[in-house]
Amino acid sequence: MTSEPTAAAAVPDVPTPAPTPPPAARPPVRVGALVERYGLVLVLLGVVAFFSLAPASGEAFRSPANWLALTANQAVTLTVALALLFPMAAGFFDFSVGAVAATCSVITAAAMSAHQFPLPVAIGLALLAGVLIGGLQGVLVAYLQMNPFIATLGTATLLGGGIFAYTGGLQITQGISPSLTAVGSGRWAGLPSIVVVSVVLAAVCWFVMAQTAFGRRLFAVGSNAAAARLVGVDVRRVQLSAFVLSGLVASAAGVLLLARQGAATADNGMTMLFPALTAVLLSTIVIDVGRPSVLGTVIGVLFLAVSTSGLTLIGSPAWVSQVFSGAALLLAVGVAGLGRLRRSR
Repeated sequence: MTSEPTAAAAVPDVPTPAPTPPPAARPPVRVGALVERYGLVLVLLGVVAFFSLAPASGEAFRSPANWLALTANQAVTLTVALALLFPMAAGFFDFSVGAVAATCSVITAAAMSAHQFPLPVAIGLALLAGVLIGGLQGVLVAYLQMNPFIATLGTATLLGGGIFAYTGGLQITQGISPSLTAVGSGRWAGLPSIVVVSVVLAAVCWFVMAQTAFGRRLFAVGSNAAAARLVGVDVRRVQLSAFVLSGLVASAAGVLLLARQGAATADNGMTMLFPALTAVLLSTIVIDVGRPSVLGTVIGVLFLAVSTSGLTLIGSPAWVSQVFSGAALLLAVGVAGLGRLRRSR
């Protein structure tokens, strides 16, 4: 005779649910990290406020005419700085970008003045020259393992001599297309046309560096070329591409330089290099700390331009702006070095 199963035996064992863990607390916002990322932005806002309120500069500094001229004058500097970003992201300094810009300015002017080429052809020749110069430097550095400082500085010196030999120290002023000079002096939607062009170039450079696989490989090579090679990155090709893009953007800067000045000069381009280099180094201590960035470069260019404009309006001697730019360059290098030292610990 079988017995009925008890109620206890009929009910299966149900595992007790684990207690729900409390929601993870958000990490506290570190004031020091915010200051490190946005310190230069705060300083820029402080400089703008100071020169806007200073009696000696306030009215002129705040005027729309001053800001339009300020931004238009820095469009070429920004474009040269963008050209510097690609080799710097790959771990190299390119000291030839100013000379490449000056050379391509002369090529564009000479194509129209001496050979009567139409404007699109003249611009195409300048861009092609920039790509070829950048490609040559990329081969020297990436494949022949030449020191990048020697390779780019030697190229800059060679190009500067070639400019002087061709122009004889004179300006090329005849035959420049009015359509090109209109870009340098005209306005689109109330903004200087040359500023609009440089902002578009900056947006394209940002997309390439921040939103593409090539950009990720570029920073990987600049951070640790040996590790990048181990994960399958063609390091030499990336380095070559960085110099090619640098030459292309620098040649665009040369075309904008001709548009802004309305003439090609015998300048060897070194005067454009150091403000651009300072802006790029300043970009490593703002926003994406430790890495060069397009947005940081824009902030660096604005910081230098606003400071120089304000110092000029309050009547400072010319040497003050040079001292300020040099101090900003040293500050950027020093802060970037301290940041790398702190992160390596």
